[in-house]
Amino acid sequence: MSGAAPTIGVVLLTQGRRPGDLRRAAESLLAQQGVALDVLCVGNGWQPEGLPDAVRTLALPENLGIPAGRNAGAEAVAGEYVFFLDDDASLPSPGFLAGAVDRLRADPSIGLLQPRVVDPSGVTNPRRWVPRIRKGEATASGPVFSVWEGAVLLPRAVFDATGGWADPFFYAHEGIELAWRVWDQGFRTWYDGELVANHPAIEPSRHAYYYRLNARNRVWLAKRNLPWVLVPLYVGSWTGIQVLRWARRPAALRAWFGGWAEGWRATPGGRRPISWRTVLRMTRAGRPPIV
Repeated sequence: MSGAAPTIGVVLLTQGRRPGDLRRAAESLLAQQGVALDVLCVGNGWQPEGLPDAVRTLALPENLGIPAGRNAGAEAVAGEYVFFLDDDASLPSPGFLAGAVDRLRADPSIGLLQPRVVDPSGVTNPRRWVPRIRKGEATASGPVFSVWEGAVLLPRAVFDATGGWADPFFYAHEGIELAWRVWDQGFRTWYDGELVANHPAIEPSRHAYYYRLNARNRVWLAKRNLPWVLVPLYVGSWTGIQVLRWARRPAALRAWFGGWAEGWRATPGGRRPISWRTVLRMTRAGRPPIV
């Protein structure tokens, strides 16, 4: 890259439960070339320790959830771009961030970039890491309407304009909301199949709250972001999908419908519906926001 190195504020989020993975993530960031980084490790209910000196730390007194933890870090880092990395993810190439910035500079219509995710152990990568309805080849790049949140890059101005991650969600679907709000700023959310981040292939259902928050946040996503007429269509389509997926798993469905009911009862705040123009742009790009 020519000229001054691009500046990137990096938020490395952790609860301190995976010290080996955390250090690997931090070292992969500090190995990046051609960029100037402001790296901050956010301890979600934990005082970060055992990290390289170049990594600043921010200890949150309690676990605020993944979106709020990322937002707290974003407020404390500086740079033309902001990059979010989870503690169990890492960057295998020292040119990853410089290459990601090159992508954004080459195509100003892109407001958020998610890389291809690969388990470094060689096991089969989950299809959910490719955020397309029609998955296709994982190496194929293109516009998307949700993201795997563990490694994403945005221009700082775009991130600020979206309002950041959805604090109330705590866990699950915050990547869909951020993607929608990037589209609503007139940009595209982009999956880049050539850039690679590493992450172990672990099932999200390992979390006890997975099914409940999956459903609650699906309802909140609609209530916070869609024109009212689309809210029942979006929630209804996903209700049908989940019933079909888990028809033979009654315990999972009970937990899911518990979260579904909670989503309707509770008010998530932060309502900021996308415009009908955005709905049309998303539809033309391949995915209307009703599924």
